[in-house]
Amino acid sequence: MEIRYAREADIPRLGELLLQVCRVHREGRPDLFREGGRKYTDEELKELLRAGDVSILVAEADGLVAGYAFCFLEKHKKGAFQEISTLYLDDLCVDENCRGRGVGEALYKAVLNMAKAAGCYNVTLNVWASNDSARRFYEKMGLQVQKLGMEKIL
Repeated sequence: MEIRYAREADIPRLGELLLQVCRVHREGRPDLFREGGRKYTDEELKELLRAGDVSILVAEADGLVAGYAFCFLEKHKKGAFQEISTLYLDDLCVDENCRGRGVGEALYKAVLNMAKAAGCYNVTLNVWASNDSARRFYEKMGLQVQKLGMEKIL
């Protein structure tokens, strides 16, 4: 398995994986996620690939993109916060047919290495409360709760 930066040629496969993520989120929160939705369009993916503060890593195994990690570099220097850099892991997906083969762990380790190389203080991410498997994966990787998001549906 090779971890590398995504290329424009990967966009169709990234789109397929984005659909899988939306399906998982829709199962947990059909009130928020639409059937067949994607977080990013192909055009938005092209823009992200060109952006300087975004990195998209892919895990390629046997010529197939088996997973991805979307990462954003954030600098905090406002108000009460310390001046730190954070690598925000916006999305990590492993193809449902490739799970249990170490793809997610390899991607996550690459994200950690990228964050360390960039001098980041931490890596942060959000997990939907209904996504138990993602929460368990991240806990296994050593992450802990930083803050909780709460809502009241009206």
